[in-house]
Amino acid sequence: MKIALAADHAGYELKEKLKPLLSERGHDFLDLGTHSTAPVDYPDLALKVAQLVAGGECDRGITVCGTGIGCCITANKVPGIRAAVCSDTFSARFSRDHNNVNVLCLGARVLGIGLAQDVVDTWLKQPFSEEERHRRRVNRIGEIERSTHA
Repeated sequence: MKIALAADHAGYELKEKLKPLLSERGHDFLDLGTHSTAPVDYPDLALKVAQLVAGGECDRGITVCGTGIGCCITANKVPGIRAAVCSDTFSARFSRDHNNVNVLCLGARVLGIGLAQDVVDTWLKQPFSEEERHRRRVNRIGEIERSTHA
């Protein structure tokens, strides 16, 4: 799986600690930055991730900012993106199983590295359930998105 990965200055250190996990699990990733703790604006980085996923150049995306919320709001502005902030493995599993989330947003000031790794691992391993009720709901989200972006 190819993953678009980005973080702002608050998420830089956690992003760097997640990279070995992604490699160990056999995933390719594109590190879109930031590459230091110097202040940057999270919307620009989240937008890059969302565009790569929506455009099909990456299968999924992971963003890291202070809380995960700002990146999530930004990513969800891009048509075709279903982003979620996950701070536990239950949410990570069901964000994929029920909602087919394609961008995971993490809060570096919320999660420690161990839990963040578990959340990422759970999220990457969990497929979309494909049950009719979940397909119908995800399709409805797409219909709403198309009607409001027309």
